[in-house]
Amino acid sequence: MSLAHIFYTAFQNRDWKTMQDCYHDKATFSDPAFPDLNSREVKAMWKMLVTRGKDLTIKFELISESEETASVKWIADYTFSRSGRKVNNIIVARMDFLDGKILKHSDQFSFYRWSRQALGLTGLLLGWTPFLQKKVQSTARQQLVAFMEKEPKS
Repeated sequence: MSLAHIFYTAFQNRDWKTMQDCYHDKATFSDPAFPDLNSREVKAMWKMLVTRGKDLTIKFELISESEETASVKWIADYTFSRSGRKVNNIIVARMDFLDGKILKHSDQFSFYRWSRQALGLTGLLLGWTPFLQKKVQSTARQQLVAFMEKEPKS
């Protein structure tokens, strides 16, 4: 089974430990909500999202994969906890591998589409602005830091 398939199957199964094990010690991650994470932070992010996302479901499709890279389309359905609103987020992931682990992982999705679903009227009116995206990033970073401070190292 390929590394990307292992990672996303673990994600479907809410198996954050296996997801964490897929990352290289020097891994980086970035997406519109969590930009510029290091290995420790991305591992904590997945644990936080999987353990807090009570109704999270994941579907995925490998677009392409080689020994060095993978491209994956995945869909996350969940309730955004801050608003109680349902979200259907369509994401395209790009992964670069080194030594059989994920070295670089970037997820792309429409922040405006996501914000309209997650934030309702605020997202509709401001979701296209850098201001709202920076606010979401700041809040996401604060939540991640707080999670990492109270969680044992994993």
